[in-house]
Amino acid sequence: MTDISLSQQTALEPLLETLVSVRSHVPDDAMSAGLLGTERTGHGIRLREDGLIVTIGYVVNEAEEIWITSQNGRAAPAFVVGNDFQSGLALIKPMIPFPGPVAEIGDTRMLGVGDAVLAASSEEADSQIIEAHVVAKQEFAGRWEYVLDEAIFTAPPHESWSGAALLDMSGRLCGVGSLVISGFEVNETRRTVNMFVPISLLTPVIDEICERGRRATPPRPWLGMLVHDEDDELTVVGVYRNCPADKAGLRPGDIVLRVDDEPVHSLAHMFRTVWSLGNAGIDVPLLLLRNSELEKNDHQVGRTR
Repeated sequence: MTDISLSQQTALEPLLETLVSVRSHVPDDAMSAGLLGTERTGHGIRLREDGLIVTIGYVVNEAEEIWITSQNGRAAPAFVVGNDFQSGLALIKPMIPFPGPVAEIGDTRMLGVGDAVLAASSEEADSQIIEAHVVAKQEFAGRWEYVLDEAIFTAPPHESWSGAALLDMSGRLCGVGSLVISGFEVNETRRTVNMFVPISLLTPVIDEICERGRRATPPRPWLGMLVHDEDDELTVVGVYRNCPADKAGLRPGDIVLRVDDEPVHSLAHMFRTVWSLGNAGIDVPLLLLRNSELEKNDHQVGRTR
């Protein structure tokens, strides 16, 4: 980890003041409670003078209580303005006036592999802001039905990445922290990296999310299951209770062979094939391998989140 010197951090103090810490409480019976827990922490970045803040979605997903805290220790309750399930980002707002500086938005397209960047969190810790480098910009597929055409990967990793800010060396916001990944291949070596969601995925749809709580376009089908990809074998490893996949009878251990009679060979391919069938609420025909036997499943397994 490349820590920023005290003099550099002092110079960057105005940028850090755009950051807030985010804490949320999720009900025990929430769909994501078993996977993500009921007490969640992360960071957020102020985007607008009206208090609008961006964070990574899983920190506030299904939350019944949210609190934000500024760099100077001021706290306020907050609420979810909207979720963007395509990017994985969420917008929240304080319930009371919460003045502070806002981030300047950068151009994610201008970041290249090898470029120096800053990764910053809102915690009062020695590693609050570090210097890192972009080691890759490439597709990312997550087992929770999530695909980014191009995510930003940086190293060394920031230790508190959830909702952390990725800044270019001019201090402009380029991404929001999502994951830490071990064993990521960079130039034929394995490294531990952070994955950041490009802020450019959110900026074109901020207004419609603020107005509607989501994108204006119809929502995509969502199955409600976790799928692991190993050696091109797509195995269901988890099913959310009462979700479409659960109601359709899918189980952990099922292997997905085809979607709508098309063979699927990767997470990204599988999820994109599902989404290509239409909007949420459609039937998604699946061919599964269960206990070494083929099983067709053509129940309605897409709905609006």
